[in-house]
Amino acid sequence: MTPALTVWQWTDGKRGHERQCEGLVAALAARVGVNLSLLRAPSSAWARGIAFCGGPLTLPQGAPDLLLGAGRACQLPLLATRRRRGGRAVYLMRPQLPLSWFDLCVVPRHDGVAPDARVVVSEGPLNPVRPAPTRDEGLGLVLLGGPSAHHDWDNDAMIAQLERVLGVSTTSRWVVTDSRRAPPALATRLAALPGIEFHSHRDTPPDWLPALLARAAEVWVSADSVSMIYEALSGGARVGVLDVPARRADRITTIAADLRARGLVYGVDQAPLTAAPASPLDEAGRVAELVLARWFAGP
Repeated sequence: MTPALTVWQWTDGKRGHERQCEGLVAALAARVGVNLSLLRAPSSAWARGIAFCGGPLTLPQGAPDLLLGAGRACQLPLLATRRRRGGRAVYLMRPQLPLSWFDLCVVPRHDGVAPDARVVVSEGPLNPVRPAPTRDEGLGLVLLGGPSAHHDWDNDAMIAQLERVLGVSTTSRWVVTDSRRAPPALATRLAALPGIEFHSHRDTPPDWLPALLARAAEVWVSADSVSMIYEALSGGARVGVLDVPARRADRITTIAADLRARGLVYGVDQAPLTAAPASPLDEAGRVAELVLARWFAGP
């Protein structure tokens, strides 16, 4: 049996980056014991550079088996820690530094990096969502984002799409939530929609949404919310994508169309969603199995 792994996770405090590491840590912990330490990356690029060159870096006692990080600020601390204490350095994004500097990089498919000995290509960013033991077939979930560097936003068009989905649905309970990027006027309009439960992101605890994603039978996500699309697919629901105007065609704005072309998600014109969902994504589990087999399988 593989002994417990000592895992040191560097974090920049950004929730999206932390969720990726949480996904891999949870998948490892489901297979072997994990002793986890969280380390906060220095906030300034100068401090990170000094640490990389041998300057001060606060670390726990002992030696790690595995070093994890996601986010630009974690790259240099990750590599500096490996130099000082050892361990395998695993970065869960496409790095700005050379890929060859890391023991393994887990890079989402849409970033266009070819797999090799140091690169695993994942279907979207890793996340900790897994299906619940029982699914609530009467539960539908709607996750709405907002304008971003890649997408514009149109409240009228979004409400019209939502009304189209709800109007043809046979789902008995619809829960709708927004995000920190949502325009303030959107919350007012959502709260006035009949037949839904609206919950502002400001009023929900951190574990509220993951618990719903694990149980919902049907989930609709606005196209700008890429990480939420993949979390919905990991929960095992039927997943639909609500159109959002793109600022330009790029690697982010084409993700939803690519997933639809491959039959992983549906569009508003395909509602109501009656097909059986595909097998849940478990990219965190796949990467965990690879990490354990490559470095910690024992003699």
